[in-house]
Amino acid sequence: MINKNASMESSPVLVKDTGIILAPNSQRVIVRPHIPFSESRIERIISRVLSLDESDIKKELKNVLGKFSHRHHNFELLLERQFDSIRRHMPSDVLPSRERRLLIGAFFLAEYSFESAALFNPSIVPHPDQSGLPPGSLRFIISLRATGEGHISSLTFRSGCIDANDSVSIDDIGDFASTAEMKANILYDKTCFARKLREMSIFSDFSNSVVVSLSEQFTIDELREKLKSWIFNHHPISQNDRLTSDKILWLAQCNYEAHFDPSVSLSERERVLFPLSPSEQNGIEDARFVLFTDDDGSKKYYATYTAYDGKAILPQLMETEDFENFKMITLNGNAAVNKGMALFPRRINGRYAMVSRQDNENLFLMYSDNIHFWHEAVPLMKPSYPWEFKQIGNCGSPIETEHGWLLLTHGVGSFRQYSIGAILLDKENPSKIIGRLRESLIHWTETSRSGYVPNVVYTCGALIHKDMLVLPYAMSDKKSTICLISLSSLLEKLLHGTS
Repeated sequence: MINKNASMESSPVLVKDTGIILAPNSQRVIVRPHIPFSESRIERIISRVLSLDESDIKKELKNVLGKFSHRHHNFELLLERQFDSIRRHMPSDVLPSRERRLLIGAFFLAEYSFESAALFNPSIVPHPDQSGLPPGSLRFIISLRATGEGHISSLTFRSGCIDANDSVSIDDIGDFASTAEMKANILYDKTCFARKLREMSIFSDFSNSVVVSLSEQFTIDELREKLKSWIFNHHPISQNDRLTSDKILWLAQCNYEAHFDPSVSLSERERVLFPLSPSEQNGIEDARFVLFTDDDGSKKYYATYTAYDGKAILPQLMETEDFENFKMITLNGNAAVNKGMALFPRRINGRYAMVSRQDNENLFLMYSDNIHFWHEAVPLMKPSYPWEFKQIGNCGSPIETEHGWLLLTHGVGSFRQYSIGAILLDKENPSKIIGRLRESLIHWTETSRSGYVPNVVYTCGALIHKDMLVLPYAMSDKKSTICLISLSSLLEKLLHGTS
């Protein structure tokens, strides 16, 4: 995978192909809701199931269980939950048997092959559990963007290990997957929520009255009740107030928590974070994970990602400590725009810092005192070489080395060819570029150029293990691989081999 043009510089950077291929597998499926938009149609479907006698119910349910229960964890619980979600469409005087409830639930679910089209744009971080490993080994988690029917993107997770001899392996997880569930009754902070509303220019007597009436910490159900109460007491309300009510609820729904069943380990089954909020309904895209260390020494994982609702993109933040429980957080401020935001793994001079792409062309550096709100963005780097003339961006969070911040970049050249490059930033003043590769580090090859989007290599993050940069990357938005790059040779090139 060494760039053939690297000989134009003093010496090539050493890149080793591990031979690992992470390819889409249509056999891996999850369960997702399959509910008609028409309420009357939902009621007619339920009525048809209610018309069956108990013997037919048992026969039909046995048929469903026989075909699908072995493909999903806690399958009957999934059916029961789906029945609960459409229970309000049931006649109030009907008390169906458990078997009938499960069968009704089955009519409003479908299997979804979440990675049937592509498995790409990976990011990698150290696993939170490093126990039981041989000396010199590192366990990691790799996240990937999985795309299926309708070009809906989910976030998937795999685990693996790199040993003392730099041999990389990915845990075998079988053909099926487990999904995250939205956590009920999470608490919102009123001060932060009110500030987000102001940042979104949602400010009126209506919104102020609702927010003031909330407790310092509140649930989304409490918010709904406050909205309903205000609307009831001020009926009829204006169209602007109704729109404001929708926006307030939308913001709450976009800030949520999700969790995986801890009884199913990551090494057993692939975990899938399927879109759960209005802003994500068409995709969770290109998560850039980083293990963040705060000034007090505490650690947690953050990921910046792009939420896509089918019309607009929205940069958002994800946080987790264990890859079982996740918080999804909206990012606000006039600099929280576009795709490709990547968080530094620690504060810089007491402030959070990010690299971003504000204008679809150049790289920017951002600072903030609050991880939720971003207003400052200053230019960092512009395209300089033909392989990046069209646009540049980051390929994940900056990585701290003894010589500075190593930042992988992507460049777009002629014929929309994507390549991966690298720059080195000063540790205390990241706006200062110490070194920059003239030529791309990784470029597509004849065997990797064909896919969903041809002539593209792309990554959302790498990590360091001893003297190796462990770099997973996607090939033509179809499948992914992992390579190892000599860190010392890359730093030597950045420090002494560039202009």
